[in-house]
Amino acid sequence: MRNRIAPFLLVLTLCLACWIRALASTPAADDSTWMTVLLDGRKIGYVHVEYQRDGDIVTTTQTLSIDLQRNGKDLPMSNMTRSVENSSGQPLAFAARTTLSATDSTTSGERQPDGRFIVTTTVGGVSRQQGMDWPAGALLSEGQRLVFARTGMRQGQLYEMRMFDPASLQVELATMQVVGAEQVTLPGGITTLEHQRQIIHSPRGTQIVDLWLDQRGRTRKGVLNVLGREMEMLACDRACALAPEQHVDMLRVAMVASPRPLTASLRGAPLRYRIKQPESYASPVIVTDEQQVSNLGHGQWLVEIGGAEASRARPPQPEDSRPNAWLQSDAPTLRQLAAQVVEGAADDLQKMERLRRFVSGYITPHGLDVGYASALEVLSHPYGDCTEYAVLLAAMARAAGIPARVVTGMVYSDRYGGRSQVFVPHAWVQAWIDGHWRSFDAALRHFDSSHIAMDTGDGDPWHFFNVTNLFARLQIEEISPLQPMPGPRHRHARTGTRGP
Repeated sequence: MRNRIAPFLLVLTLCLACWIRALASTPAADDSTWMTVLLDGRKIGYVHVEYQRDGDIVTTTQTLSIDLQRNGKDLPMSNMTRSVENSSGQPLAFAARTTLSATDSTTSGERQPDGRFIVTTTVGGVSRQQGMDWPAGALLSEGQRLVFARTGMRQGQLYEMRMFDPASLQVELATMQVVGAEQVTLPGGITTLEHQRQIIHSPRGTQIVDLWLDQRGRTRKGVLNVLGREMEMLACDRACALAPEQHVDMLRVAMVASPRPLTASLRGAPLRYRIKQPESYASPVIVTDEQQVSNLGHGQWLVEIGGAEASRARPPQPEDSRPNAWLQSDAPTLRQLAAQVVEGAADDLQKMERLRRFVSGYITPHGLDVGYASALEVLSHPYGDCTEYAVLLAAMARAAGIPARVVTGMVYSDRYGGRSQVFVPHAWVQAWIDGHWRSFDAALRHFDSSHIAMDTGDGDPWHFFNVTNLFARLQIEEISPLQPMPGPRHRHARTGTRGP
C-alpha cells in the first residue's frame, strides 16, 4: 500500500480547521494566511487559508498541497475544504476536494429548509447523493473560531468541541488545553505566541496537535507527529510558502521490522504475535474470525492468526452489501462482469475464489504511483497496488450478492523498499462465507498468517488513517508458531511473496 491519504492528508484535513482560526479576535472582512509545511525540517508543501465575510455569511477556504515521493516517484497530494456559515457559526454549506496523483474526489453539502443536508459525493466521475442530519454539536471553521472566542486564553484552561471535517464527513471530539505564552521562531523572526494543545479523540486512539496563535487569534505555527516524524506548519509570506519542495521518500517510514524471517512454511501455518504499542490503551489490531487478540497489559497484545472461525467478529451489516462511492457494486458494467465470472459456481466460496483469480489477473501492471482509485476506475484503468485490487474485489463480491469489506493492516515481506524482513501496509478483502468472514488477497494471490488485520471498512480511504498512522508506534516483539486452530482451512492457492 502506498503512502496515500492516510498518514498525511487525512490527518491534516481533520486538524487543519483548528490550525486556521483560534481565539477571540475577529478577522478582517477578507483575510489570507500562507504557511509553509515542513517534515523533519524539509519543505514538502504549503497551506493557504482565505477568510471572507459578506454581510451575515462567512466563508472559510483552506487549501493544503504537499508533494512526497515513493521509490523516487512523485506523489502530489492536495486538499481543499470550504465551509459556509452565518455569523453565529450555524453551518449552511460545505465542500471538499481531494486530489492524489491523477485521482480526484469531491464532497459537497447544502443545508435544506428542513435543516437536513443534501450531500453529493463524486469519485471517479460518478456522483451519489444522500440526505444527512447535521451531527449534534458539530462545528465548521467559524463555529470553532467562536468557541475559541468565548473561551479565552487562561493558562491551564481545558475545554472541548466537536469538529466536522467536510472531506471525510467525520466528527471528532477535540480537547483543548491552554499552555500559555511562548517565544516562537518563524521564518520572519522570533515572536511571542499563545500555545494551545489540541487532543483529537477517535475510536482508534488520539492525535495531538500543538498550535501557537498571535494576538489576532490567527494560527502562526502548528506541529503534529505523523508516522513518527514531526510535521510543522509555519506562517510566512506567499513567496516562502510557494518555494520549491524538498522531496521526502516516506516508504521507509511505513514499515514495521520483523523479529525473525518468516519462511513460506511458517506463513502457511497459524502464528502467534506479541505486539507492543506504547502509550496507548486501545488495541492496534482487531478481532476477526481468523484473528484472536488478547490484552497482556502495559501496551502489549497477543495476536493469534489461523483458520477462520465463526462468531468472533460482527456478522454482516446492511452496509457490507450496499454500493457506495468507492465500491460501486450497482454499476451495470461491474454487475455484468461479476455475474460472468461467477457463472456456474457451486457456492459462495467458489464464487469468491473465481473472483479473486479474476482480479489477480486483471490488474496489470502492479503500480505504486496511483493516488487512490474506486472500483469503477480500476475497472476502466486496471493499474495500481493492493488497494486497487481490494476495492475491485470487494465491489465484485457485493455485485455477486456476497457481503464483503476491505481490510487494512500489514503483511510480511522478505524484502521491500530496500529493507529486509519487514511488515508493510497492505489491504485485502473479507467475504462472508458459510457463517464467518474469510480473507481473500487478490494482490498477493493468497492469504496466510502473515496478514495482520488492523481495521475494516467500506473502501473509503478514510479508514487507512486508522492504520498507517499507527506504524511508527508499533513493535512486533515476538513471532512463534501456533497450534492449528479449529475451523476450516483456506483453499487459496499459494504463490511466492512479493511486495504489496
